[in-house]
Amino acid sequence: MAGGGGGGAPAAIAGAGGQPADASATSKDGLRAGWRERYSRQIRFAPIGEAGQLRLREASVLIAGCGALGASLAQHMARAGVGRLVIVDRDYVEPSNLHRQSLFDEEDARKVLPKAKAAETKLRRINGETIIEAHVADMGYHNVGIFAADADLILDGTDNAATRLLLCDEAFRLGIPFIYGGATASQGMSAMLVPGRTACLSCLIGEEDGAEEGDSCDTRGVLSATVEFVAALQTAEAVKWLTGNKESVRGTWLNADVWNFAVQEYKLPSGVASCGKCGCQARSNSAELHSVEIGLRQPLQDSDDVNFPDNRDRESRLHGRRSTALCGRDTVQVTMGFALELEREIKYLERLGCGVTINPYLVKAELPSPCTEKLVLFPDGRVLVQGTSDMAEAERICDEYLSRHNRRVEGTAG
Repeated sequence: MAGGGGGGAPAAIAGAGGQPADASATSKDGLRAGWRERYSRQIRFAPIGEAGQLRLREASVLIAGCGALGASLAQHMARAGVGRLVIVDRDYVEPSNLHRQSLFDEEDARKVLPKAKAAETKLRRINGETIIEAHVADMGYHNVGIFAADADLILDGTDNAATRLLLCDEAFRLGIPFIYGGATASQGMSAMLVPGRTACLSCLIGEEDGAEEGDSCDTRGVLSATVEFVAALQTAEAVKWLTGNKESVRGTWLNADVWNFAVQEYKLPSGVASCGKCGCQARSNSAELHSVEIGLRQPLQDSDDVNFPDNRDRESRLHGRRSTALCGRDTVQVTMGFALELEREIKYLERLGCGVTINPYLVKAELPSPCTEKLVLFPDGRVLVQGTSDMAEAERICDEYLSRHNRRVEGTAG
């Protein structure tokens, strides 16, 4: 295979001189005339060509998280012509999102729309040919396999180490790449982790307890330029992989500062036998700046699953916790452990004097004075308590204002 530099295409994509390969080998139907015109500038880029565009059309991508990074990744994937996007996000649009989350607008914030659903509407307008599957859900052990089914790769748009580790574990179990991204203040980082070729995320950053970063967008803020820079890095690696240009994958962990502009790359370690997830052990990265050739994906055989570490231990930490502080806001997510009947909750909240905003996906309640907190209720049993970072206080508020909990504990009617 050719070297990793210069964006060159493999023989299956490009002929001699880097010209686009004949697409007839990839699809009998070829691209419709409208598609050729729509993607003409992308097709003219020799490493992609018509054959690469057809591969994008057949590709399926899971985007985990649809905040700043995820929203940018989603629109890049849709505009590139990816055939199927599965988008999973647990949150809703707020005014404070709008400076950096490119798919959303003031109307989405006014309607308190879930990010996944608001993104779905915008993406259908961007590309009506892309299949969009939007899920308002919290990613966990119980559902990550469902969302990742049939995906060719996973794009990281999440905001916490626990979920990233879970996603990377699932990607390595399935034998598909996980493309990590993070952004805080003016600093961003990205790496494409490939089963059989590179270390998994837990080997690089440690397990969850040691991996949570002290700095976040909550404490240091974030520039929209940082977000877009990191999303561009992730997008480029995804497009390389999906179009068959696997030898052009960067193969490094990249750190950048867009304010003081500086870039550092570290070669990703390859695997050895001591890690049950990726077959590699953590080791010091070399400061040497260079790329590494990445080969074709090697799916795991059924027999490999026998020895694959069970994610349930991490899941007990990720979702066994009743409360989780969310990045970027004075907000706690409380998982109640039972589904919420929103119609009943609306009546109960109104009886308690709460101001209620309703849409088909959630209920937002402003607690009566002198309380300043707000509740956002999802039918899957999650409640966002805004206005506090105290998890015990958030749980107390839920105990007081959720009708089913009151009926269960006190025997009162809802």
